Amino acid sequence: MLIANTDFPRLDGTRCLVMGGGGFLGVHLANALIRQGAVVRAFGRSLANPNELDERVHWSCGHFEDPAAVAEAARGQEIVFHLLSGSVPGHPGQKPTSDLETSVLGTLRLLDICNVAAVRRIVFASSGGTVYGPTDRYPIPEAAPTDPMSAYGVGKLAIEKYLALYHHLYGLEYFALRIANAYGPLQSPLKRQGVVAAMLDHALAGKPLEIWGTGEIVRDFVHIDDVVSAFLLAATYDGPHRVMNVGSGTGLSINQVASDIEAIAGTGHLERIYRAGRAADVPVNILDISLITRETPWQPQCAWHDGLRSTARWMAARQSARLV
Repeated sequence: MLIANTDFPRLDGTRCLVMGGGGFLGVHLANALIRQGAVVRAFGRSLANPNELDERVHWSCGHFEDPAAVAEAARGQEIVFHLLSGSVPGHPGQKPTSDLETSVLGTLRLLDICNVAAVRRIVFASSGGTVYGPTDRYPIPEAAPTDPMSAYGVGKLAIEKYLALYHHLYGLEYFALRIANAYGPLQSPLKRQGVVAAMLDHALAGKPLEIWGTGEIVRDFVHIDDVVSAFLLAATYDGPHRVMNVGSGTGLSINQVASDIEAIAGTGHLERIYRAGRAADVPVNILDISLITRETPWQPQCAWHDGLRSTARWMAARQSARLV
């Protein structure tokens, strides 16, 4: 699904560390880096899909809160992809102090470690879905005001600011990608930010679809292959910009997502359970992707229905495997 490898600069022999390499984005990214010729180490607490990680990726099991383990993983690396986060967006029981201690302070320790290890560049997975907050301008450009409504969004924005500070003080190169709602194969249906995965899992099992609020909130959904291709380009981008949005540039209501999933799954209309809306959910979030498409060869390649079909096929196979 990725755009042709010839559109990316080769990373032959480049030593890359993927922090959070055991997760949804991490596994996809580590495998793509290997295909581009990089020497890849993936770091995380656990490997959600061990059979999906390329055997050439060196797996390091460790906790982000353990500086010694992080320092060992970062030793000798040239590029660090920072995908770790201490919370998920929209969690009703969010604790800002915990998010600060885990995500922000953990990242500051990582930045200090990267300085000591002479890491050349950090590519950070920020959040286009949460750093902006409510706005009356759509799609949302990178220059829009940032007023996050969740501890998750505040943490992502704080990390962007610290990356800029470390670049100013120490010359540490960085690039932050503000990602929309990513979806695709390998995404867990059990995590709160994976609405597509959660709905597909329920639809394929014939269960009711759970929706927070009225279902009329609008989100920007981007396939995981398109997200990964943006990270590959960010590894060597040398232009003037440090922060870019990554999304589809279009929006879908959650009710429309539910209808599309019913059609793809072939279930007909399923019962929908509407839960109370969440305080962190802005009414509309659609990202302006004109900057990244102008500055790099990147374009979203995977159409919504095509991506949904491929994800449904993967999830159906996964459910069948459980029954064997």
